[in-house]
Amino acid sequence: MVVRVAVNGFGTIGKRVADAVRRQPDLELVGVAKTRPSFEAEIAARRGYPLYVAGGGKVEEFRAAGLSVAGEFPELLKQVDVVVDCAPDKVGRENAKLYQEHHLRAIFQGGEKADVAEHSFNALANYGECLGAERLRVVSCNTTGLARAGSVLLPRWGVERWDATIVRRAADPAEVNKGPINGILPTFKLPSHHGPDVQTIYPNLAIHTAAVVVPTTLMHVHVNQVRLKQTPADAEEVVKAFASTRRFRIFQRWERVDGTPQVMEYARDRGGARPDIMENVLWRDGLHVEGPQVTFFQAIHQESIVIPENIDAIRAMFRLAPDAASSMAITDRTLGLSPD
Repeated sequence: MVVRVAVNGFGTIGKRVADAVRRQPDLELVGVAKTRPSFEAEIAARRGYPLYVAGGGKVEEFRAAGLSVAGEFPELLKQVDVVVDCAPDKVGRENAKLYQEHHLRAIFQGGEKADVAEHSFNALANYGECLGAERLRVVSCNTTGLARAGSVLLPRWGVERWDATIVRRAADPAEVNKGPINGILPTFKLPSHHGPDVQTIYPNLAIHTAAVVVPTTLMHVHVNQVRLKQTPADAEEVVKAFASTRRFRIFQRWERVDGTPQVMEYARDRGGARPDIMENVLWRDGLHVEGPQVTFFQAIHQESIVIPENIDAIRAMFRLAPDAASSMAITDRTLGLSPD
């Protein structure tokens, strides 16, 4: 079975999802949708992605820009089995009505509230629960990172309490209307939204989160302090648990990766169409165990970490792979992620 896919939105996430879909042996990218012409729409056309006009956009504006248009968005919906909605935050909820009218399955992003879908999705955490679902929501970049880490710690040792401080990037590299330029901004809503969002996947997890925004575009960093229910033998046991799990990259001291600039340089140097790192990034020197208390840093690349999750979510919906391990093996191989 080959599932026919539409991607609605061709920005930071949408263009990466489209590229990822194109690489899958069991998925077919039928088209992508944009609301107005842009360099990204030109890139889509150059890559041979049929381009459709959505969200009240005007076909004549695309054609005036020299862009070939395959049609309007409802025409695309008639040709596909599922839509991956990568529209801006809160727009996906409005789009959901259209997908229902066309009797289509749909995947939404973490900018939407959890009730837009039947389940919040993370491949390592709850792939099996999402088999056959009609609507899934791939959680945000930070929630994805926390949920993946939870999938390592919870089944092995249990978690009594998890405190996480999210050091957030201020903007994506292409964004010019966000800040701060010179400042650190505490997020005064406590807990930050990340903890409750993780609980849409792990309802009984005692996780408490706070966030600050800092002037960088590279990545987020999490400072995690986790009290486990059972005490690991030592730090190496925890390190091995992370290292043996897909979608984790642990840097050793000899690699001389001091922080996010070197992480992104590593991503550039290892090849690929973009300098993306879709894995949770940990540092061996940044993980400490004292009794049942585990403290560790992890870095999250906000532009790309959710891309493999979108692919696995499609497979769960259509039962293309029976379990997370089977789906992730295909996804990770086609996207060039670090092997387990």
